[in-house]
Amino acid sequence: MSIRIGILGYGNLGRGVECAIRQNSDMELAAVFTRRNPSDVSILTDGVPVCRIDDAADWKDKIDVIILCGGSATDLPEQTPKFAEMFNVIDSFDTHARIPEHFANVDAAAKKSGKVGIISVGWDPGMFSLNRLYANAILPEGKDYTFWGKGVSQGHSDAIRRVEGVKDAKQYTIPVESALEAVRSGENPDLTTREKHTRECFVVLEEDADPAKVEEEIKTMPNYFSDYDTTVHFISEEELKEKHSGIPHGGFVLRSGKTGWEKENSHLIEYSLKLDSNPEFTSSVLVAYARAAFRLASEGASGCKTVFDIAPAYLSQKSGEELRKTML
Repeated sequence: MSIRIGILGYGNLGRGVECAIRQNSDMELAAVFTRRNPSDVSILTDGVPVCRIDDAADWKDKIDVIILCGGSATDLPEQTPKFAEMFNVIDSFDTHARIPEHFANVDAAAKKSGKVGIISVGWDPGMFSLNRLYANAILPEGKDYTFWGKGVSQGHSDAIRRVEGVKDAKQYTIPVESALEAVRSGENPDLTTREKHTRECFVVLEEDADPAKVEEEIKTMPNYFSDYDTTVHFISEEELKEKHSGIPHGGFVLRSGKTGWEKENSHLIEYSLKLDSNPEFTSSVLVAYARAAFRLASEGASGCKTVFDIAPAYLSQKSGEELRKTML
């Protein structure tokens, strides 16, 4: 039996989820839910209905897992607990500082309904989080370093677009190359947030917007820009489409550590990603964890989970026997 997936929100992430479902033979797209007029939304999969978000409750017995594809700034804090009252849910909530709060809200809703919610699924938080955990467990004497980019951050771009006076925007996260090389060389530097990355914003203003006010609001935004050296460029809508239409990203997780009785041996663990499409890769991770949510729910689990709580075998279509034979 196919795992029936619902998509809530049909932007870049939602389209990516739709594409990823097509590559997983044990899944099918059941419905897409949108805040827009459904007749204005054209999806790729033939025969699948597009419905209003307000109609989602009518699908409680027709969908196994809903993948929430909204933004972390304002959508997911409200949507994930709400829909966990009706469905098994997955989201990509990526405001690291607010994950404990978000977890608690989703956990309360999912335990009350007997559903499974898996939050903060993607590549960071997500795949990078797992690699940080593994590296810390293996090398307890060491230091962690995470570098993002160069690439477009969907969450940060979305946060800029919600600033009053902004019509559209793209934000690039850029590692400071000298800091990255210092880590790789074994120097174990102590790096501040500002010393590891810069942020570059390309912003299209509404007609009557005040550039100085918009720039100040962006640069002082907590959890997003206030701790970084941030550059804001105001450009035309045409230039944004011509030069900034792609959504690449990637990054590195490193841990430098010591072993031996006298800590005489050095080791470096490095995990890297180079992504042509940030949302499509994130979507692929979300879909794998939707399989895990379905399996956990089938076993009677409930409450909120993160990637730390999910055994790797739950992500794969392969049986335990196949995994042991082909991948162990």
